[in-house]
Amino acid sequence: MLKAGIVGLPNVGKSTLFNAVTRTRKAEAANYPFCTIDPNVGIVTVPDPRLDVLARLSGSQKTVPTAIEFVDIAGLVKGASEGAGLGNQFLANIRETDAIVQVVRCFENDDIIHELGRVDPVRDIEIINSELILADIASLEKRRASREKKAKGGDKESAKEVELISRILPHLDQGKPAITLEFSDEDMALVRDFFLLSNKRTIYACNVAENEIAAATADPDSHPLVAAVRRFAAEHSGSEAVVISARIEEELGELPPEEAAEFLKDMGVGDSGVSALIRAVYHLLGLRTYLTTGVQETRAWTIRDGDKAPAAAGVIHTDFERGFIAAEVVHYDDLTTLGSKQAAKEAGKLRIEGKEYVVRDGDVIEFRFNVSK
Repeated sequence: MLKAGIVGLPNVGKSTLFNAVTRTRKAEAANYPFCTIDPNVGIVTVPDPRLDVLARLSGSQKTVPTAIEFVDIAGLVKGASEGAGLGNQFLANIRETDAIVQVVRCFENDDIIHELGRVDPVRDIEIINSELILADIASLEKRRASREKKAKGGDKESAKEVELISRILPHLDQGKPAITLEFSDEDMALVRDFFLLSNKRTIYACNVAENEIAAATADPDSHPLVAAVRRFAAEHSGSEAVVISARIEEELGELPPEEAAEFLKDMGVGDSGVSALIRAVYHLLGLRTYLTTGVQETRAWTIRDGDKAPAAAGVIHTDFERGFIAAEVVHYDDLTTLGSKQAAKEAGKLRIEGKEYVVRDGDVIEFRFNVSK
């Protein structure tokens, strides 16, 4: 299962957000630095309202959503790349994740200490990004030194690594993360083995005050601090910024779904910020969902963007992929609009697809397969 690591400076709301996302209280949230030391891990279901709609249409007995893993990682401080704070442990924990949710403080509160004295989310982002880049520089310089010896001995693979590292380092030295450097497919095969921290896809979670969430959600650019984060994210890495109020989300997690929805409505907020964040992270990880539905259950299945029908079938069972014959496909939008598979078939919206079909997010599929004994 792919992992998203929740990172940020101390006291920005990381642990509170983790508790809200996972609907647990596994992470201690306190008003002092490093209240999180060992990373907390939680499995998070991906909100998908399509499941309930399909379940009603099929008369399903239950629904089964898809899931991803979130990791709450200790707060970072300036100098982490050189071991400051929990530096080495922090960086090692990030290295094990597939994507980063960087929580940035976008609220003023004199009762909650900010590590650097005043609230400045862009400065906070730059500190974290700089530490990741510095850690990558140190890692690559060490790797290049070891590969140069092998390259001189005629090792072609080591020579390729040395050449690639020599292209990456100047980019990092300019303060630019590795993810903003263009790599060929051949390069990427090597880059993956470098486990670069600054090459991880990142989404920014703008943590705003409880009384600001409605306005900031309706118009993010109306909130000066959120607007600054959005500009920075767009200009420096093309990343997305999501508005959340970790404190409100944590409170919502303690309410039944109906009461939580009513609570949000009373605040003038249409959807949970955590739900939007989970869905955004899911897509950030390059994941997509196809659906199966019947009387027994309606289920969401996770695939990677670009997966073809046999690979999607293999998610259910390896026999489905090994004995794949065809996929009976109708998109969720067409099925729910027309009301049944029969109506979709009559309208020409239900198709039989073969091995080269690239599965789309929202496809409702029934596989045909045969495994010879």
